[in-house]
Formats: sequence, C-alpha cells, structure tokens
Amino acid sequence: MDKDFSKRKIKQVAYFGFADAAPNDPLYKEAFEVSKHLTAKGFVAINGGGPGTMRAVSEGAKAAGGTAIGVTFYPKDITNFEGRDTNNPFDIEIKTKNYLERTLKLLDLGDAYVVFRGGTGTISEFGMSWGLARLYFGHHKPLVLYGEFWNNIIDTFVKNMRIRPEELKVFKVVNSPEEAYRALNMFEGILKEKNNAHKEEKAFQT
Repeated sequence: MDKDFSKRKIKQVAYFGFADAAPNDPLYKEAFEVSKHLTAKGFVAINGGGPGTMRAVSEGAKAAGGTAIGVTFYPKDITNFEGRDTNNPFDIEIKTKNYLERTLKLLDLGDAYVVFRGGTGTISEFGMSWGLARLYFGHHKPLVLYGEFWNNIIDTFVKNMRIRPEELKVFKVVNSPEEAYRALNMFEGILKEKNNAHKEEKAFQT
C-alpha cells in the first residue's frame, strides 16, 4: 500500500456486476482479480452482499488481506432479487430497508465505481453513477468500466442520445486489473488538480 494512501480522495471502490455469475464464469474471475489487485493497493471493496460478482469482489478483497463491505437488504416481497449471499465473506455489513436505499448507499460509500458486465440491475447502477458524475462534474466520483464491450455501449449512447461532452470524461474503459488501478490513479490526479484549483480560486476571491 502507498504510504500516502490516507491522503487520497479515492479510498473506497464500489463494484457493480452480474449477480448470477457462477464461480466458473470468466466474469466471476474478472471481478475476483480486479478486487484482489485494487484491495492490495489499499482500496476498500464495497459490494451488494449478494452472489455472483458481489461475492467474487469480497473473495478478492479477502485474498488480498483487505476489507470488504457488504450493503444488504432482506426482501420480503421481491421474487426476482438475489438478496444476501451467506457465502459472501464481507467483513462489515450495512443493512438497508429496500433496493433503492441499498443502491443509494452503495453510491454514497464508493469514492469511485467499477462496473462489470451485468443485467438490468447493473444498468440501473451504471446509469445512476454516470448521472451523478455529470451533476457533480469536477469533483465527481469517477467510473471504471471493465471490458472492451463498454466502448460499443458508449458509442450507441453517443449516436442515439443527447450526451454532453463532460459526460464522456467521467469514465475510463479498461481491460485488466492493472489498467483499472492506473485509471483510478489518473482520476485521483484529476480530482486533486480540480480541488486545488478550486481552493486557489476561493482564496483569490477573499
């Protein structure tokens, strides 16, 4: 771990991905390796406490000797939600009341987000995190989009939706754990530069 890690703006990473990924799925292995690599660098791993990539993220964090946080809720009236996975070995559990509160808590706790391939839940989490990054652009929480396929998705959005220029600056598409780490370091530098410029501007005004 970097000795100056405590001074970083990005310390906790929230991960989003497919809940139905089995341990022999390449996607599961990707989530494990990315979490293991980033946790070894000092980042706290945050996930939804369920199965699939969520469980893989916790296992990767534990393999690196780091901390995993699970944000859970226990549904009573939802038939198509995976819920808490008792095999997900997170260290700290944060219980929420419903799916929306769970999503908001994940977005709140993460200083940055890693988004893997997933289903409608992942699409929802990606959309909210992307929208928030645009709203708070300049001191936003960046996204790391894992997998080359994301380029096709973004291209489709650009061709068919009304995407603002700054919305394309808040994420980075990566294809390896090492690239994910470099992306977080890149965003760390940008956020610090923006923060320092903001401080200098305020100081000049006073």
